[in-house]
Amino acid sequence: MLTDLLLRDFRCFDECRVTLHPEMTVFVGRNAQGKTSLMEAACVLLRLQSPRTSNRAEVIRLGAKTMLIEGTLKDKKLRCAQSATVRRLAVDGAVCGKSAEYLSQSGLVVWMDHRDMNLLRGSAEHRRRYLDFAASQMFPDYLKALRGYERALRGRNHVLKRDAVIGWRQADAFAKVMDEFARVIITRRHELTQMLQPHVTRIHAELSGGSERGITNYAPSFFGASLFKALGEKRDEEQRLRQTALGPHRDDLHLLLNDLDATSYASEGQQRSLALSLKIAQAHALEQVGGSPPLLLLDDVFGELDAHRRRALLRLLPTGTQKVITTTNLEWAQGEVVPGRVYEVEGARVQKAGGE
Repeated sequence: MLTDLLLRDFRCFDECRVTLHPEMTVFVGRNAQGKTSLMEAACVLLRLQSPRTSNRAEVIRLGAKTMLIEGTLKDKKLRCAQSATVRRLAVDGAVCGKSAEYLSQSGLVVWMDHRDMNLLRGSAEHRRRYLDFAASQMFPDYLKALRGYERALRGRNHVLKRDAVIGWRQADAFAKVMDEFARVIITRRHELTQMLQPHVTRIHAELSGGSERGITNYAPSFFGASLFKALGEKRDEEQRLRQTALGPHRDDLHLLLNDLDATSYASEGQQRSLALSLKIAQAHALEQVGGSPPLLLLDDVFGELDAHRRRALLRLLPTGTQKVITTTNLEWAQGEVVPGRVYEVEGARVQKAGGE
């Protein structure tokens, strides 16, 4: 459980301290006041990843050279400081030389926002990101394999595009490196999908009143034990396209409702319920692996959900899930008492609701 958060020179904040409630913390305010940045800081602190950008410099306040985030998680003091090029991590004052060492002692996170509908409406890239964010938290070898694969893929694509006559010997050298990492990625994505499936089916059945069956199927871009061998059979296509034709970067997650492709045949309401099911299922899968529920970060989601889906979201989460919520107003609460702490955010300033 994350009990407090300190931001210094992060996004629009020069300095900000907040205490988080063990059940629910709500940040209320108009758009572009800093609400999402507070939640983003919690995600960066725990996972060293921002759901909003992959550029480290973007999270540093304009005019500052470094940013700092600190927080207390289960009595451990986490510290993440970074410039545009260097990151320094510590747990209880002890410096962590590697990200993996730090991440092994931090917490798990599920991020939800309006872009989750892209899991149904968007390209396969959105579904791969969903798999990658969960798998990198669940499997210690996944993130290293993914980063290694992406580096080798960039190198191979450069070779395929560089010269009029492709240097296949060099392209094959990159393919061999990709093959090793691809085995890990594909294996872990299979395991993750199998873990998610029963949760997605159960949760979507409850959201739909038992009338629909939600199904997730991992769809790798090739079948067989060797990516290197599969790429060898695609030379004509790669000669024409000048890019790598197969591999985990072209995988997908097929989403079905009653055996029909949900990305094509589901209504907007059905798609919203399935997207919700996928994120709640992710929380259960992370709890299954981590032994405790993840921190749930909901960016302006409650205002988009009807009362039925909102109540279902809270009911279907793992017991004891800590929630941090941003919202432009509390009208969705319909007069109900929010079970936690409410902050008002305006102009990168945070205070308890009512000015307490």
